[in-house]
Amino acid sequence: MNKSIWLLAAALLSGCFNGQEDNPQQASTEVPDNTSSVADNNLEYGSLIDLSHDVSHNPVAYIPPQCYTDPVTEQGAQNPCYVCHTDSKRPNFLNDTDVQQTYTFPEPGLKNYWSNLFKDRREAVAAISDDAILNYVRQDNYKDKHGQITLAQKLHQLPAEWDRNGNGEWDGYVPDVYFNFDEEGFDRAPDGSLTGWRVYAYYPFPGTFMPTNGSTDDVMMRLPEPFRQNRDGEFDKEIYKLNLAIAEAIAREKDVPFGPVDESKVGVDLNKDGVLSISSVIRYDWAPLENRHMYYVGLAGELQKAGEVKAAARLLPVGTEFAHSVRYLDVTENGTAMAQRMKEFRYGKKSFWRNYHQLRTIVDNEVKERHDFPDRTKQVTGNAEEGLTLAHGWTYQGFIEDDKGQLRPQTYEETYFCAGCHGGMGASNDTIVSLERKFDHGTFRDGWYHWLEKGLQGIADPKREDGQGEYAFYLQNNPTGNEYRNNMEVLNTFFHSDMSPKTQAFAQLETDISLLLMPSPQRALQLNKAYQLVVKEQSFAEGRDAVLAPLTTVHKQVELDGSTGIDNVLSYY
Repeated sequence: MNKSIWLLAAALLSGCFNGQEDNPQQASTEVPDNTSSVADNNLEYGSLIDLSHDVSHNPVAYIPPQCYTDPVTEQGAQNPCYVCHTDSKRPNFLNDTDVQQTYTFPEPGLKNYWSNLFKDRREAVAAISDDAILNYVRQDNYKDKHGQITLAQKLHQLPAEWDRNGNGEWDGYVPDVYFNFDEEGFDRAPDGSLTGWRVYAYYPFPGTFMPTNGSTDDVMMRLPEPFRQNRDGEFDKEIYKLNLAIAEAIAREKDVPFGPVDESKVGVDLNKDGVLSISSVIRYDWAPLENRHMYYVGLAGELQKAGEVKAAARLLPVGTEFAHSVRYLDVTENGTAMAQRMKEFRYGKKSFWRNYHQLRTIVDNEVKERHDFPDRTKQVTGNAEEGLTLAHGWTYQGFIEDDKGQLRPQTYEETYFCAGCHGGMGASNDTIVSLERKFDHGTFRDGWYHWLEKGLQGIADPKREDGQGEYAFYLQNNPTGNEYRNNMEVLNTFFHSDMSPKTQAFAQLETDISLLLMPSPQRALQLNKAYQLVVKEQSFAEGRDAVLAPLTTVHKQVELDGSTGIDNVLSYY
């Protein structure tokens, strides 16, 4: 069994987690009227952060705090670890199930640097009113009232503290998603033109990214320009939609209904029936050793035939981009929902191609280095301005709230935090998780829509490969629904005091995952308040979790390759 390397990411990062809730404050669920917007010309700054230093005070900032969890309870060991650390599928050759049973950290990571987990903020949380926090989370800190992206304007008027190389220009990604999605999920600029971004709905990853643990989030993807153009190099929305479907079929290794399409017009046998006919499906059929290939259409297809665009099962083309906002929770008359305010705005781009052999070599080299040099930590190239690039070929960059709640670029250390989960766990696919979990065709708008248009209510529990409901299986092995074992709201919803399951709740979960995923209004408000305190402190380097009471279920120190106490190794798939 391979030792996990880079990463040990026990959960997708970001977000907020609940502290212990012995006596949670009873919060009002009334919706206040004073939902004022941000100032018209919102180019104000909080305390400017110096981005010039590529240093990390935490030598293992890529190991998220969830990995320090003590899973052992009085009833035995729970297992939240399998969700991230599992028998992987090629071309992810990590196979890191060993991390379920041992704290496989480099020596500098034996100390838990995430000190925010142990701070007591109960009095400070209680001092924040419900109206104040709701007013805060309903403000738009991404766009101004004219629909312009505030952060992009700031980056074009670059403060010296953000200009790492002193050239007067921002050399990284400039946010260009307008969150103005049409009926097909395509993002449109204020002038109505398409930005290339397309949003999709997906099953939230069990654990951290379930909104009950503090944050809502969304994901958009964009393929490079040749994938949006016909063979003459002209923009063609239908060609782009078709290439997105082909990319999805290749990345997920499954047929994707689409069409009908006249294959003779695009020059590709999409349904693999041997002739150019009318097709209503992108048939997944990729076995290059048997001379079975899949091709994109339009200009991208021509470049692929010329060897300039590469394709392989479970891999996305070079130049593919993902954008991802992490947000607070709003409380409405209809319950808990996604808030307008962003905690973070994250971005990733596939910068260069890695074939299967290269991806396996990355893992083999990491395993050898972990064995030969246990004191070495994960190294990535890049900086706060241009982002950090992983060996797998992806560059990641992030923006996070400043102390006034406006988005700013992350520091090197704050982005280093993202390097663990992306590419560093067995459950990812080409370092991405959400696309594998996209809603299938046949669902609402074939899955191409934003959560603000339609929430999680009425969505059935997805089936694992063994036929069990995914979220039900997760609860059976991790009854609190989070890594820290302290989400008492989830525990009390699904289990009796003797830990026997509540049959009716699990029956409801089969047809409505919102019962698990969405927190009560009271819990949502508490989590918002706790996270806002971290924002005001700007203490993200000490942890980004909404902790309501100091955690006692997390180790402050672990032993090298020490046992987690988990005996039963589980599979994510």
